[in-house]
Amino acid sequence: MAQDTGRPSGTHQDGNRLAGPLSEILRAEPTTAWWRCPDCGRSGPLAELHVYGPEPGLTARCPACSRVALRMVPEEGHLWLSLGGATGAFRFRTA
Repeated sequence: MAQDTGRPSGTHQDGNRLAGPLSEILRAEPTTAWWRCPDCGRSGPLAELHVYGPEPGLTARCPACSRVALRMVPEEGHLWLSLGGATGAFRFRTA
């Protein structure tokens, strides 16, 4: 997954859209998560992120500068998670 800091086009959902998929791999309640953008320094609750998707997965971006905060891509029995626009990704078993 290449780093993408350009402004996306189209409509977005709020960060609460990430709660369901993240709850499949995290024990903590995802909606209590707090994030900080490494580019502009904005921080806030997960719900403030702008989420685009659903295909091929969900991409959450900083609402101030559009920096990628995380990407989640479902695969049968697994979920791929990339944090902060990193080039690597985590693969979690969901089934």
